[in-house]
Amino acid sequence: MTSSERPGPGSLEGIRVIDLTRVISGPFCTQMLGDHGAEVIKIESPASGDVLRSQGNVVNGFSWYFAQFNRNKRSLTLDLRSEEGKAILDRLLGEADVLVENFRPGVLAKMGLDDETLRGRYPRLVVGRINGFGSSGPYSDRPAYDFIAQAMSGFMGVNGPADAEPMRAAPPISDMVASQNLAFGLCAALVRRERSGCGDIVETSLTNGLIAMMGYLAAEFFATDRVPARTGNDHPMLYPYGLFKARDGKVAIAPSNDTMVERLLGALDRRDLLADERFADNASRMANRDALRACLTEVIETRRVDEWIEHLNRAGVPCGRVYSLRETFEDPQVQAQQMKIDLDQGDLGRVPVTGFPVKLREAPAGVHHPAPQLGEHSREILRELGVEEEEITAMHARGVI
Repeated sequence: MTSSERPGPGSLEGIRVIDLTRVISGPFCTQMLGDHGAEVIKIESPASGDVLRSQGNVVNGFSWYFAQFNRNKRSLTLDLRSEEGKAILDRLLGEADVLVENFRPGVLAKMGLDDETLRGRYPRLVVGRINGFGSSGPYSDRPAYDFIAQAMSGFMGVNGPADAEPMRAAPPISDMVASQNLAFGLCAALVRRERSGCGDIVETSLTNGLIAMMGYLAAEFFATDRVPARTGNDHPMLYPYGLFKARDGKVAIAPSNDTMVERLLGALDRRDLLADERFADNASRMANRDALRACLTEVIETRRVDEWIEHLNRAGVPCGRVYSLRETFEDPQVQAQQMKIDLDQGDLGRVPVTGFPVKLREAPAGVHHPAPQLGEHSREILRELGVEEEEITAMHARGVI
């Protein structure tokens, strides 16, 4: 799929989003809104724009990192420190449905847009924000990045081998989760606005998003008052469940209940282990994990990974190979789901990015615009606001746009 294949109207068509965000948390959120048809106006500083424009692999002056999080947006450069810039933002917000920002708490208020002003001046506007720790509490003013959120949420503390230091997840997961949480919150607020006529202020944070993801680990901690131990690739509550050595590599096997364990042992021709009291139930298997691992590995290492994947899937046992990213995007299932798409960036050629994780049958996500060049749509957007061409040229000369 490429951005030259124009989609039909998305489910958020008619929703105008003013995007004051930068880097990942926020831009990923507004991109998802744009994927589903919202009109997204990304406001950037005239000097350099979003910092991602100069990070990652920059090819012919264009960052592929930036493209990954900024399709389906138009770019307006605007000096928000100037009175003229603030006046243009005011006009945009007067016609907008959603404002999204990821400044530290209080920054927007210093621009004259505190919560009271936003609610009073734009009563139907839905305001979405992402920050590090939330806008209240003793850490609200602290700067935060993904690494800090992973550390302080407990997320890092449960990842990695038991005999090694805590391990971060490689992707900036707190940024991505916060963006998805905010997109959900904004859509919920827009549905409520249809009933009440009133906007809302929707907030999430990097740290809170990861805490909410702790799921059953948090449940076990609450129930036992014991901090979960790091278990590497083994499941902290189920066994057998993890990576097992085959003849030519590792195979991921995930039987999540007793029925699936029986299927696994049957497929391995080791149903005799079901009669062993050491492996009679999950608690016993967890207590005798090393002994059971040795029994299973003795069988699994006799065949190749691909053979086991085919055999175990036929038996109804969840399993798979540990892919590199190259292998992921070469996989026929990933290709069938179009989880790699190309943006047609004009003279810059086609830029590959990840596809749409949410599939709607009647109004599917699509590429309405490739990732914008800095200020690419400034004149276009200002004309739509009714600004005269001479004034636009003058604002450009003064550095406002």
